Amino acid sequence: MRIGLHYWSFTVPAEPELIAPTLTRTARAAEDGGFASFTVMDHFFQMEAVAPAEEPMLEAYTTLGFVAGQTERMTLGVLVTGVMYRHPGLLAKIVTTLDVLSAGRARLGIGASWYEREQRGLGVPVVPVGERFERLEETLQICLQMWSEDNGPYEGRHYRLTETLCVPAPLGRPRPSIMIGGGGEKKTLLLVARYADACNLFDTGVDEVRRKLDVLRDHCAAEGRDYDSIEKTLVMRVSPVDEPDAFLTAVRDYAALGVTEVQVTPDRHPVEFAERVSERIVPKLAEIG
Repeated sequence: MRIGLHYWSFTVPAEPELIAPTLTRTARAAEDGGFASFTVMDHFFQMEAVAPAEEPMLEAYTTLGFVAGQTERMTLGVLVTGVMYRHPGLLAKIVTTLDVLSAGRARLGIGASWYEREQRGLGVPVVPVGERFERLEETLQICLQMWSEDNGPYEGRHYRLTETLCVPAPLGRPRPSIMIGGGGEKKTLLLVARYADACNLFDTGVDEVRRKLDVLRDHCAAEGRDYDSIEKTLVMRVSPVDEPDAFLTAVRDYAALGVTEVQVTPDRHPVEFAERVSERIVPKLAEIG
């Protein structure tokens, strides 16, 4: 069982000039402490469901480029890229750049964008949900084509590219891993079965996660895809610092379902959080397998 640090807030400490050094210290503490991955959100306003929209937020891929220069081992990704925020051809190039500069450590996490306040606020087109999923599928196809030997055109309903040239190619082999986030049963998990190397679900309880994975298994069977070839990952809601026993119990239960990576989110100063999880939780995860 691997653990990832999902750096979702830039509010602590409060001074903007401390964001960069705090991010550096947190990433290094996580890597030194055995974390396998480091992710950030793809938001420009903080999510209103968890904090005021006016709280500090940084652009995701610029942030990961900074973190790449401070680390050497952790996988780096966005949890998850909003499909409406970047043209897919440019997104493939952005992820490739991160991969090359991080020596092959980039992972493309992607999903259907949803936060309309920031989209309308910043002038990002807001389209119906059905169209967002159409664009998501075309984006996945474009990224896969750009990371292949096919430099030819792409003709879709929403996107048309006359060339899919991507030089240099990513260093990760055979290409950057693709993770699709979300548990939507009709569309999201179907796209996982068709295109993804990994899925990302939420800690909604063992029974519910089992049911989601059964849906994914059915989609894989219909698509002719090996279910076991898809990595199962999960964002945890139980605090590993405040409730370590409950956290480890939940992780063991999820591991029995085939989950191989859990992501945790700092709920206090991020350096302190990374250090405490590294000391108290990471060694016990090795026992889970």
